[in-house]
Amino acid sequence: MISLTSPVKTAAHGWPAGAKLITLAGATTALFLIDSIAGQAAVLALSVLLYALPGRAFLFHGLRQIRIVLPFVVLLLVWHAFAGDWPEGIRTALRMTSAVALANLVTMTTGLSQMTDLLHRLFGPLRRLGLPTGLIETAIPLVIRFTPALIVKGRFLTEAWRARSPRRANWHIVLPMALLALDDADRLAEALRARGGLHPKED
Repeated sequence: MISLTSPVKTAAHGWPAGAKLITLAGATTALFLIDSIAGQAAVLALSVLLYALPGRAFLFHGLRQIRIVLPFVVLLLVWHAFAGDWPEGIRTALRMTSAVALANLVTMTTGLSQMTDLLHRLFGPLRRLGLPTGLIETAIPLVIRFTPALIVKGRFLTEAWRARSPRRANWHIVLPMALLALDDADRLAEALRARGGLHPKED
């Protein structure tokens, strides 16, 4: 499994995870209060600047992570073009890209153990009410860890298809991709069973 945390260490790596998530929530809310395209473009430019401050390696690593939003940006622009509302399409695309970029910035500078500890503290009141929060505390970090691994495997499948066929992969890699995901899930289940299963941490 591959972590989303950046290998390039920055000052933000030492900041509390809770503070970063609160700041992210505030910044994302502020995005919906900005109506002008120029304002949204300025926020996106500021987000790119935050990626660039730690250096070129951090910038390129971050940009590679947020490329996944590009198809949705194109879809939004095409939809609003057909609807005859280009300004709203551009504004929405900029807002979405900035939100994903800022969220990815938090993920890149927050270790998985920090995120897990934060979830454990946040779910404290629910545990005291007798609710089983251990599964959620385990599932969320696993999703964070598995997502980039599946993206990489999907890229390898696409490259393997291109090496063997002049046609585009499209839906042809859906089945092998699903089988790979199921195989990873099976291996994870075996690893969890070998370690005694899920045991939520006690306060």
